[in-house]
Amino acid sequence: MHHTEIITLLQTEPSIHEINVKGWVRSFRSNRFIALNDGSTIKNLQCVVDFEKVDEEILKKITTGAAVSVTGVLVESQGQGQSVEVQVSEIEILGEANPEDVKLTILSPKRHTLEKLREQAHLRVRTNTFGAVMRIRSKLAFAVHEYFQKNGFYYMHAPIITGSDAEGAGEMFRVSSLDPKNPPLDEKGNVNYKEDFFEKETNLTVSGQLEAETYAMGLGKVYTFGPTFRAENSNTSRHLAEFWMIEPEIAFCDLAGNMDLAEDFIKYIINYALNHCADDLEFLENRLLEEEKSKPQAERSDMVLRDKLKFIIDNNFKRVSYTEAIDILKRSKPNQKKKFKYIIEEWGADLQSEHERFLVEKHFKCPVILFDYPAKIKAFYMRLNEDGKTVRAMDVLFPGIGEIVGGSQREERYDVLKQKITEMGIDEKELWWYLELRKFGTAVHSGFGLGFERMVQFVTGMGNIRDVIPYPRTPGNAEF
Repeated sequence: MHHTEIITLLQTEPSIHEINVKGWVRSFRSNRFIALNDGSTIKNLQCVVDFEKVDEEILKKITTGAAVSVTGVLVESQGQGQSVEVQVSEIEILGEANPEDVKLTILSPKRHTLEKLREQAHLRVRTNTFGAVMRIRSKLAFAVHEYFQKNGFYYMHAPIITGSDAEGAGEMFRVSSLDPKNPPLDEKGNVNYKEDFFEKETNLTVSGQLEAETYAMGLGKVYTFGPTFRAENSNTSRHLAEFWMIEPEIAFCDLAGNMDLAEDFIKYIINYALNHCADDLEFLENRLLEEEKSKPQAERSDMVLRDKLKFIIDNNFKRVSYTEAIDILKRSKPNQKKKFKYIIEEWGADLQSEHERFLVEKHFKCPVILFDYPAKIKAFYMRLNEDGKTVRAMDVLFPGIGEIVGGSQREERYDVLKQKITEMGIDEKELWWYLELRKFGTAVHSGFGLGFERMVQFVTGMGNIRDVIPYPRTPGNAEF
């Protein structure tokens, strides 16, 4: 018999027709009530067993974590908490789970810390919290594609192996087929990459932006959505070594249009989550409320999770120049009383997460887009302003997270770009194609990058970025 998903059954009227459902046992009480979950929804389906008619050997195997197939009739529920339940006529054990083994895992019914769940990442999606997070992640990924496809963008796959460093930061993972213990050397005693697979040094990509720019200058509007890699030795709740980036690039678009796009896009995908993930968001909101009960009042959130998401949708993002933001920060109480870890003393300082969060959470109390940053603290490809010291860069800052989007109007002038590449010590030979693009019908163009995990983190309210990706890659951790 074809089995029906629990999410469908919970929305189905009782019927005399037999149905079949498959899933994993969350609990089995009184030798009678099975709480069954198949991952399609956070809600369990209650299956009621007549234990007098079921073989005792089968009853013994209905344990937490076991996979079972249940056949029966969907009836109106007699108990509280669900509208329908299954009166079981037949049950088959598909996969056993020894209770003694389950006790040692996160499948056991007691509460587990998020750290403990990370140690058993292969099982954590079977918990309520991670089932909810990963269903929301899936829906958000779909919303990303839906938004761009509806708005005339073309999906472009940027290369994962690349010879260029789009950010110029040098924090890249090397890709090589050479023998690490005995690599070939050149006359100067350096590794001879001419003998490597690609006959040059190559790395895992940090961004698909440069390649996406070339496609925007032929297709008009493109976006990439794929994995990116940073060999940044940063062991924080905000950083991953492997993460997913969304990067639109648009021809004939200036910084103002870029800011409009970022705001509209963010609001669209958050609204999509509110409309399509109601049960999971309700569960995560209640989870956060429970968690906050143990915190002092001052550390508790002003808004519950879904209100935070609605707040983003209902409010215009405040647009503030970097220069104005620096003045606000210099005069702020935390700066004057030296409460910031990084004191703002002068124009040109690179803003840290604490500064970004102060602007969003304390000063403006809404999402903020900062623009026109000092050229010295931004990447080579950002368009130089007429003042010669700032660039057409923009960052979108969110409560609880800080920067969620980084973007800019790209430098379309050949001579200016060539000079910036030289000044920053970047090898022109590596970017000959990127420069050459400016020789054939150059035009104003813009784009941004949004770290997908940071968006999932914001929407789910999870405190650590490692808990919004199936298998986090961080310094010292590639376990699964």
